[in-house]
Amino acid sequence: MRIVPVLDLMGGVVVHGRGGRRETYAPIRTPLGRADDAPELAAGLVRAAGADTLYIADLDAIMGGAVQRDLLARIGARVPGVDIWVDGGFGAPGQAALLPAGMRPVFGTESLACNAVELPSEAVLSLDFAGDNFLGPASWLDAGQCWPQRVICMTMAAVGSGAGPQIDTIEAVLARAQGRQIYAAGGVRHAEDIHALGRLGCAGALVATALHDGRIAALY
Repeated sequence: MRIVPVLDLMGGVVVHGRGGRRETYAPIRTPLGRADDAPELAAGLVRAAGADTLYIADLDAIMGGAVQRDLLARIGARVPGVDIWVDGGFGAPGQAALLPAGMRPVFGTESLACNAVELPSEAVLSLDFAGDNFLGPASWLDAGQCWPQRVICMTMAAVGSGAGPQIDTIEAVLARAQGRQIYAAGGVRHAEDIHALGRLGCAGALVATALHDGRIAALY
């Protein structure tokens, strides 16, 4: 099981994601760094998780604004060698060219405007859920043969909730995975959640709150 730390960017600062209610997100307060210094906070997250991968949600872009390209580039320069995954609200595969070179695009189904097509091999697909509802064209959920090797099961209602992972949804995605690597996102509270997801067959978990408050550390 891999821990993938999560960085949510909004208006140039790092915010604390809770339940997918983006209008309520506020700058994060954490011992790992300052909300207004995203590159240094990214480095703190990577150290806290002992991670070689970092997931970034560019919430400005996801909500219809411009990709925060300069800030993303500065984050990349601060954590050299880290595999950076970025959800930039891409509506179609070709829009991933907006990212700085070397960053791995995440295509979130809530943003995708097209039906399921084969994505670039280096891409990550995020299957986005709000409660029991799938967000985006249904064909992305049904066409497992189009999924790239890395797939996130993003359960937005569980993000920052402390309620635990949304197991039923994760199991349903795993059942369709056809050998893909599935990463659970949302609700991870502690090491036992990590171990439980590993027993289900997840390749990793995206984690934010439990890293900031110290409930999960590099050697969980």
